[in-house]
Amino acid sequence: MTTQLAWADCLNARDLGGLPTSDGRRIRPGALIRSDNLTRLTEAGVAAVRQASVSRIVDVRTTDECARYPSPFATDPLYVNMPLEREGEGAPWDPTWTLDQAYVAMLDRGPDLIAAAVGAIADAPPGAVVVHCHAGKDRAGNIVALALRVAGVPPETVAGDYAVVDPRMRDHFADQLVLVDDPAERDQLAESFTARPETMLATLRHLDDRYGGVETYLRQGGLTAAQFDALRNRLLD
Repeated sequence: MTTQLAWADCLNARDLGGLPTSDGRRIRPGALIRSDNLTRLTEAGVAAVRQASVSRIVDVRTTDECARYPSPFATDPLYVNMPLEREGEGAPWDPTWTLDQAYVAMLDRGPDLIAAAVGAIADAPPGAVVVHCHAGKDRAGNIVALALRVAGVPPETVAGDYAVVDPRMRDHFADQLVLVDDPAERDQLAESFTARPETMLATLRHLDDRYGGVETYLRQGGLTAAQFDALRNRLLD
């Protein structure tokens, strides 16, 4: 349904166009793209991004990650860095957590940061918006999931889309696991590399149970009525 993008040498770039909504509409092709780290892009990959009529790149990595692995678009007006954790705080982490528990901790800790990242999609100039983190699965996956829910994509469809990971990225994950000798550490890392539909469904259920849904959560985080409208207008065909 969605389209893998051949942006050399990104490993997990995908156009989310074609996903259906509950009212019979679809996400517009060329409106929203989820990707892994653009640092990997070759010169040809950078050219492919520009040819895709990208109007905004929303990089949700930390400022430290951006400094260590700079984006080739970092000085371009279309680029914005919207970290999902506060400077100096660090992300909460418990090695016993499942992946959905880690997502819930991130969402509960920074509704304003999450809403700001979603708002950066809504406020972008006309054109495609790329949302990316390091692997294009976790932080970017959550921001995209919330945007899709605002557009009316059903939770099960959002969760199914979240679980789509390019085989090249899965191969990269496998290569990383081989390098870890400690079994417990390897198991923890393997869990962090998963992308199961039930992980996203549990995350969305948490937003329903605690906040009354994605829209209420984002509204509490500061997303405005105008931004909700702009987001739907941007994403829907």
